[in-house]
Amino acid sequence: MKPPREHDLGLEYDLGTLRRRKVLSLFAGAGLVALAGCSPDSTPSTATTPSATGSTSTAPSTSTAGVDEIPAETAGPYPGDGSNGPNVLTESGIVRSDITKSFGSASGTATGVPLTVELTILDADKDTPLSGAAVYVWHCDAQGRYSLYSEGATNENYLRGVQATDADGKVKFTTIFPAAYTGRWPHIHFEVYASLSDATAAGKISATSQLAFPENVCNAVYGTDGYDGSAENMRRTSLADDNVFGDDDGVHQLAAVSGDAVNGYTAKLDVGV
Repeated sequence: MKPPREHDLGLEYDLGTLRRRKVLSLFAGAGLVALAGCSPDSTPSTATTPSATGSTSTAPSTSTAGVDEIPAETAGPYPGDGSNGPNVLTESGIVRSDITKSFGSASGTATGVPLTVELTILDADKDTPLSGAAVYVWHCDAQGRYSLYSEGATNENYLRGVQATDADGKVKFTTIFPAAYTGRWPHIHFEVYASLSDATAAGKISATSQLAFPENVCNAVYGTDGYDGSAENMRRTSLADDNVFGDDDGVHQLAAVSGDAVNGYTAKLDVGV
């Protein structure tokens, strides 16, 4: 398991990180550096199938080589894990599957296109489910705001939650589709912990990464009401240019998504740690 705790230090830092990762990728292609999670056998392609009802299903192809270790990414400036300010992990109520509502003394509810997020946590060395691990997820709302930090949402703690993995290594969260804000591809942050007790004590992190969404799904969502500015922000960026996913187009972080913008989507991702 990886124990990174990397935090956003601004655009200059992120761009530097991207340049370093691209250089390492070039070395790896030359056979000089072996990077975990970059084997050709596990590189997924995506297939998008529109149905007669307008729903879409976008899924990376599966690999017989097993799951690769998820790339380590920045937790960003709004983790809420106590590393740079607010700590929501030690608060009563953080362990929950429905993260659309704030808890405790907060009362706000995040609205938007319904989204179910299902992560399967796997031992990347053994390709076996990690039962009893824990996952903390957080993301912005439909206006691009992060609870606890952003103006208008500092008194809220919605769109944050922790779940313990089941016998199959799975956690499932009920949430909303996040906005696209300036400079970033639409994403969800997550941290993996060895246990629920570690997570709720803001203890040692086993992995920190991000989940990315397919472009066609994002475009469908941002055509609905409530996501003001997201469609324009999508036109100004690309997965290839994103300072987190751009080094490999998010091949190990691009979720398999099904559903539609009316009834909601389900996003699934295998996470090797």
